[in-house]
Amino acid sequence: DKHVTGVQTCALPISAQDWRTPNPDDVMVIDTNKGVVFVELSPAIAPTHVERIKTLTRQGFYDGRSFFRVIDVFMAQTGDPLDSGAGGSDLPDMTAEFTFRRGAADPFVAVSDSGSSQTGFVGVVPVMTQSPMLMAMTADNKITAWPLFCPGVAGMARGSEEDSANSQFFLMRQAYPSLERRYTAFGRVVAGLEVVRALKVGEPVTPPQDMMVRARMLADIPEAERPALRVVDTAGPWFATQVAQMRAEDGADFSACNLKIPSEVK
Repeated sequence: DKHVTGVQTCALPISAQDWRTPNPDDVMVIDTNKGVVFVELSPAIAPTHVERIKTLTRQGFYDGRSFFRVIDVFMAQTGDPLDSGAGGSDLPDMTAEFTFRRGAADPFVAVSDSGSSQTGFVGVVPVMTQSPMLMAMTADNKITAWPLFCPGVAGMARGSEEDSANSQFFLMRQAYPSLERRYTAFGRVVAGLEVVRALKVGEPVTPPQDMMVRARMLADIPEAERPALRVVDTAGPWFATQVAQMRAEDGADFSACNLKIPSEVK
C-alpha cells in the first residue's frame, strides 16, 4: 500500500534528493477508528513536551482515548484518561515551552523576511522568529522563535495556568494564529491530516466518539510490520520551488500555513 498526501502542483518533480526519512524515535503513530495519523515530534522546539509524549505513548497511556472535543475549523483534542478535558497523567505538569531559542547554526529554512521578523520551518513545523540581525546583540547569540499553529501542528492542551500541560494534546484541523505564544507546539502531522479532519465534531463530541485505538512510537513497531514513512525535506529544492511559486501567486497573502509538505507511507 502506498499513500501520498499533500502533493501540490509544482514546476519541479519530487526527486530522490527531495525526500528524507524521519527519525523513527521521533514519530508517533496513532491508529484511530478513522485511519492512521503520523505525527513527527520536534525536540528542537519543545524537548520537555516531546519526552512526555514519548513516555506516555510507550506506557500505553493513550490507547483507547477518545477525541472528546473536536471543533471543525479549529482542532481535535484527546489524551485525557477521563475523556472529558478534566484529567491527566500521574506525572507532574510541565513548564510551558511556548517559545524557543534559535541560533545561527540551528536548522531553519526561511520562507519570508519582513525585516523585523522571519518566517520559516524547523523540520516540518512552521515558525516565526525575531530578525537574525539581533543574534549579535543577545547574550547567547540566539533569538526567540515560536511555532505557528498551522493545519496539522500538534499542541499541548492546558488549564488556565501556563505551566499546566500534562497529557492532553490537540491536532490542528485548520490554522489558528491566536494560539501562538500561548500554547506549546511539539510537532506536526506529516501523514493523516485527512483523518484528523474526518473526526466527529462536537464540544463535547456526542457518543460514540472517535478514538485513538492505539498509539506507538514508530521505532517501537516491529521492523517486519513497521510502515516506511518519508517526507519531503523543507530544506530541499522541491520545497524551495514551491515557496517561490506560492510567493509569486499569493503576493501579500503569502502564508507558511499554505505550503504543502508531501509525505509517503508504504
